[in-house]
Amino acid sequence: MVTRILIADDQEGIRSAFRMILDAQPDMTVVAEASDGRAAIDTARTVEPDVVLADIRMPGADGIEVTRALAGTGIHVVVVTTFGLDEYVHAALHHGAAGFVLKRSGPTLLIEAIRAAMNGDVLISPQLTVRLLRRRGLPHESSSVVLTEREDQIVAMVAHGMTNAEIAAELFLSPGTVKNHIASVQNKTSTRNRVAIAAWAWATGRAKP
Repeated sequence: MVTRILIADDQEGIRSAFRMILDAQPDMTVVAEASDGRAAIDTARTVEPDVVLADIRMPGADGIEVTRALAGTGIHVVVVTTFGLDEYVHAALHHGAAGFVLKRSGPTLLIEAIRAAMNGDVLISPQLTVRLLRRRGLPHESSSVVLTEREDQIVAMVAHGMTNAEIAAELFLSPGTVKNHIASVQNKTSTRNRVAIAAWAWATGRAKP
């Protein structure tokens, strides 16, 4: 199954770079581009892509407005931006964004964010996740959850913003094994995604600065 993507950014160079990266993936194809937020909304409603990559600052309508306009349509919006301000992150997630990725995070994270969105997950750039969760650790009732030693290691790494690929390389595991451990942690902690795992880890003291 190929994920159909619309790229919305007012810089043509950014759109071209993203198109090259995404069209090179066997499970992704760019079906449309938009140079402003209003065009992004109109094009998305017409083309009905699976995912919209929306810059946070665009003429016509910004990425948050795009997210709000497409909420409930079944189209996933991943906000991609140079600006990692807390208020942007909170506003985007509040209005239903399926991810928030800094442009400087690189192509691997961009691709992971799209795949996470298609799986019903939410991926936030690690730099932002760690900063937000340190400031706003979320309370959780499952502080007495019993994890294996390996799960504890992986939870701490997730809380510090490491991707599955980075965790696998650090622990000499396959990415699939890491994914299985994370699924087990989600089951034990009743968390929906890696962001919630990170929040739980910071709130319960499993992750430390």
